[in-house]
Amino acid sequence: MKKQTKILQFKVIIEQDEDGWFVASAPAIPGCHTQGKTYEEVIKNITEAIELCLEVAKEDKKKPSPTKMAARMETFLGPKESAI
Repeated sequence: MKKQTKILQFKVIIEQDEDGWFVASAPAIPGCHTQGKTYEEVIKNITEAIELCLEVAKEDKKKPSPTKMAARMETFLGPKESAI
C-alpha cells in the first residue's frame, strides 16, 4: 500500500535586517525561525526548519507529557482520604 503525502501550507514572514540578512519565521509554529544571507537561502532554510519543527512535534506527541505523567503519578501514589 502506497503512503499518502500530505501537502501543508504555512504563512511565512520574511524580513531583511539592517545587516542585509533575511530572517524568516512561520508564525503558526512556535519557535520556527531561521535566517539566510540571500532570499533563496532563507527560503531553503525556513522550509527545512518547518519540516524539522513538525517532525519534533510529531515525536513529542507520541511521548506522554510531564503534566499528564505527574497527574497519573499523583493519582496512583497519593493517599486517599477517608471520612472519619
